[in-house]
Amino acid sequence: MSQPPGLPEQIRVSLGTAIVLGLLNGKLDVQPTTAYLMTFKTGKCFANCGFCPQARDSKSSTEMLSRVTWPTFPTANVLTALFKTSKEKINRVCIQALNYAEVFSHIEAVVREIKKGCNIPISVSCQPLNRDNIVRLATAGADRLGIALDAATESLFNDVKGKNAKGPYIWKDQFLQLNQALDVFGEGNVSTHIIVGLGETEKEICTVVQKCTDMGVLPALFAFTPVRGTALENKASPELASYRRIQIAHYLIAKGKTTLSVMHFNRKGGITGYGLTNEELNKEIDSGSPFRTSGCPDCNRPFYNEKPSGPFYNYPTKPSKAEIEKIKRQLT
Repeated sequence: MSQPPGLPEQIRVSLGTAIVLGLLNGKLDVQPTTAYLMTFKTGKCFANCGFCPQARDSKSSTEMLSRVTWPTFPTANVLTALFKTSKEKINRVCIQALNYAEVFSHIEAVVREIKKGCNIPISVSCQPLNRDNIVRLATAGADRLGIALDAATESLFNDVKGKNAKGPYIWKDQFLQLNQALDVFGEGNVSTHIIVGLGETEKEICTVVQKCTDMGVLPALFAFTPVRGTALENKASPELASYRRIQIAHYLIAKGKTTLSVMHFNRKGGITGYGLTNEELNKEIDSGSPFRTSGCPDCNRPFYNEKPSGPFYNYPTKPSKAEIEKIKRQLT
């Protein structure tokens, strides 16, 4: 495949995706159903998010994002491999974007080339900064846009990716851009990421999940993952029981099965009730659905927050009956 004008010469590919596309040899416990790509630049991102290996001041490897390795390949080779991969293996492409001067030109070119070669849905996860960039991504052919809040409150946001972290992002601007994205992409086609375990209460997570849901934004839930070399490398992952309670609340709110107004919390902001009967709640838990990876359609994000040996924060496939019983024990 010849290099089209404007296309970046290199792009990062998550390890699991590289194996599915045949770019690397390896065995996978769970195959990703989305092809995860990440824009490439020499050196680090302009932003300085405390949890991110790509952060400007991070000492982590540039091949890392969360606990996943992202090796670099020639972009043309990746696109050729993607076009050859059957629809049965890959149902969506998700492009993760660093913050640097040429990033929107790179994303735009990659999206256009993918759309030329195959009719596959494309999600872009980035910080668009202005409406013009949002329109550019939609015009190029992206069908979904993700703009990460990451933190559940403005104070935490400032600490982990805003002014206190010497980062470029502003809390109110994130919501402005989410609303602009809704205007361009339409309700149901805009996502955000919320990380559990940065120091928020369960009620604060539920509050931002409700706010995003009311806006028409899909909130995807992540568990904080400490990565060596980042500013937050010594911070622990969230307690599993708390994460499970938040998963249930997130699922019920996002699916319109409950609202923050009918939920119950203790003085510390811990969840004590979901506004459902015990029978209704047990039915949802037994389905296993609240505990699956949340995000765009066909996103299963295998082992992004966990080792294959566990513990699993998010399940990339439907939990088995034995796994659901284990989840129930974790909730107590």
